[in-house]
Amino acid sequence: MNKSELIELVATKADTTKKEAHALLDALTEVIVQTVADGERVVLVGFGTFEARERKARDGRNPKTGEQLTIPATTVPTFSAGKQFKNAVADQRTES
Repeated sequence: MNKSELIELVATKADTTKKEAHALLDALTEVIVQTVADGERVVLVGFGTFEARERKARDGRNPKTGEQLTIPATTVPTFSAGKQFKNAVADQRTES
């Protein structure tokens, strides 16, 4: 599913226009991105948690040359699915 398909489904479920659904989806993603970038967690009970995590520096290898190098530490965004989300996916898998 791409963004326009998601907007169409949200508009249908929320009984609103595609334009309004598009604005709401953009606002939601903007707020989540900014909040996580500011170092805070976003918890949507039943859906999941968005947060920033530190990734330690580690040794790596250049795949072309085989040369060893150090990959620097960085902060990455993560998403952990909530219990209801996990259960819905697991239930759908067992039905197929």
